[in-house]
Amino acid sequence: MVQEIYLIDNNNELIEKLNESFKRELNEYKFKSVKATEIEVALRNIPSLIIVDEDTANVNIVEFCKSIRSNEDNSITPIIVVSSNRNKEHIVEILKTDVEYYIKKPIDEEYFYYTIKNIVGLLTKNRRISPLTGLPGNVQIQAEMKKRLLNKETFAILYFDLDNFKAYNDVYGFANGDEIIKFTARTITKHIHQIPNSDNFVGHIGGDDFVAIINQTDYDLICQNIILEFDKYTVDFYNEIDVERGYVEVANRRGIIEQFPLTSISIAVLEVDSKIYKTTLEIGEMAGQIKHQAKTIPGSTYVINRRRF
Repeated sequence: MVQEIYLIDNNNELIEKLNESFKRELNEYKFKSVKATEIEVALRNIPSLIIVDEDTANVNIVEFCKSIRSNEDNSITPIIVVSSNRNKEHIVEILKTDVEYYIKKPIDEEYFYYTIKNIVGLLTKNRRISPLTGLPGNVQIQAEMKKRLLNKETFAILYFDLDNFKAYNDVYGFANGDEIIKFTARTITKHIHQIPNSDNFVGHIGGDDFVAIINQTDYDLICQNIILEFDKYTVDFYNEIDVERGYVEVANRRGIIEQFPLTSISIAVLEVDSKIYKTTLEIGEMAGQIKHQAKTIPGSTYVINRRRF
């Protein structure tokens, strides 16, 4: 996923320096320069980092940084202020607004380069609230959806859910269940990121639920490839007896043995258009209906809800 960094720099001096410093990594870092009066453009895109050039921004820097930090969606977005002002009291006043770094001019380009990389890297780790899969969790999932809605993009959300996973945990234990979760994460990530679009996103909602956000493409092929790989290798997590008979046996609360099919994957695909969906809540409600429909079909399957105008 590309790290989007916004520069509040009225004369474009910073962006030229950073594009040069990161010239070998511009497929990983994207720098955009906007004027202070256009800060809403940066905020609605929920960037990985905001860099403010105090010398050219022509704003009250303390109040400006407070306004960024008070924005709900950017409450954890790091801020760097670069300035020629070396007055200690001024610097401390800015840092009190929860600005992460204050860099004095003239800028040491190597120092600036590694500061940016390290801040973005740390934020990425902190946003990965799933220690099991290393994927972004609900905070970032919601932010990604909201960003696309605010920018009036047309995109698709794929919700993934494992069927009969509880029965697997009951028989094989949670440690083995965790291995299936990690395998599922790898399979989804592999096929979503094979699409030539750097804006694609994969998140781990929790447990055996995952989500992917992608631009318009061949959803059928993506779902088919994920299902093929999932069904091919999931059997490796079972013993030969269960694979041969195609189910596991689990005693219910009354001690009666019940049979459950091997774990499969259900995929619900919702095409999202900002003309139809205004909030992430609306998206979630519709996606829940599609996922329910997918889970009523035995085995691994997918259901696509295409846009209606």
